[in-house]
Amino acid sequence: MEEDLMEYAPNIPDNVLELIFSFLKLQDLRNCTLVCKSWYRFFCDENNEVWRAQCLQKVPAEAFKNDLLTVVPTYKAKLRAYFHAWNPFDCSRHVYIKPNGFTLHRNPVAQSTDGSRGKIGFKHGRHAWEVRWEGPLGTVAVVGIATKDAAIQCHGYYALLGADDQSWGWNLVDNLLLHNGDAHGIYPLLNNAPKYKVGERIRVILDCDENTLSFEKNYEFLGVAFTGK
Repeated sequence: MEEDLMEYAPNIPDNVLELIFSFLKLQDLRNCTLVCKSWYRFFCDENNEVWRAQCLQKVPAEAFKNDLLTVVPTYKAKLRAYFHAWNPFDCSRHVYIKPNGFTLHRNPVAQSTDGSRGKIGFKHGRHAWEVRWEGPLGTVAVVGIATKDAAIQCHGYYALLGADDQSWGWNLVDNLLLHNGDAHGIYPLLNNAPKYKVGERIRVILDCDENTLSFEKNYEFLGVAFTGK
């Protein structure tokens, strides 16, 4: 039976493939890309009906209204973005992830610093994601990366991200880079570098192959912030 499938798979019309694949789970679709070149080509169309159906099934309607997702060009890319959004089960108890999955709201609790991680971590490759503040920055406002072992809540007002050896961050309030509880200089390396203004887009750029962490602000590359393991 398996040999018959391998023989006839390349000749199945796309409209029939769409019908067959619409019944499969997302994790099974990856295996389908390995069957033959024809099926691989089919899945390379990130706006076909299969990716559209998967996207509509798994991404809540609120997420489609979020302007961060409207600029994502294809259904497969939208699905990928949602799967990498904030994790409602890996955040401070004072943090609420809105139904769109992309918006983090911190409840106004006194003497508390709070954070959240994304749903999926990275070990290899190059990755980028955007962060934008929609309200006052407060005492500290740090963006960056952290391992699963880094703390996501502490008492008082503290630069939590960058407070230990499990996290690296950029404090947008004072433009300081933070890691292992120490400041690692002003960032970006400019004389009188402008402070972050509410609404500006920050892009976090993680290169796991080169072991670097960089940032962009309003699509302007600011340079490498951290390097090394």
